[in-house]
Amino acid sequence: MIRQFLKSLLKVFIFFFFAIVCFINPISTEAILETYQDNDGTKVQRSLESLRDLDYQTWQLSAYPKPANNGQMVLRIVGFKGSLRIDHPTELEVFSGIKAWKLEDITLSNPKLTNDYRDAVAEFSLETLLEDLSNNRPLRLSLDGGFAELPVPPYVVNEWRSINSNSLKDEN
Repeated sequence: MIRQFLKSLLKVFIFFFFAIVCFINPISTEAILETYQDNDGTKVQRSLESLRDLDYQTWQLSAYPKPANNGQMVLRIVGFKGSLRIDHPTELEVFSGIKAWKLEDITLSNPKLTNDYRDAVAEFSLETLLEDLSNNRPLRLSLDGGFAELPVPPYVVNEWRSINSNSLKDEN
């Protein structure tokens, strides 16, 4: 009887311990936006995330305004270990519920990427997507020659939208 009471007491203690730890230090689902200096010395804010597609391949997604193009928002996708070899230009398909977008491939407009023999990077214009989004919804990306489906969580979309609104404020 006493042994059962002590086991129950221990279970309650463990439950409250983990509840307090989670309350004091909640798990963050929001990454911190980075600020870096562009080649011309301009400070640029970007979102940098590593995500896995449904085949468990890891992809790095970086969204940033391109100062040379009037702050046009760019999504750069980097594949690891030879996982990305596409013929440019190709469109990035984006889905969310019943909505769908096709993002323009702007990789060839970047001379550094044009001369990169590895073909491990692709860049897309985020403008049409960000103009159409009114909330932070989960997205699914599809890139012919890269991945069939790459889920993008809402907190990443929030980062993209906040960078876009910050770059619009800087222009005014």
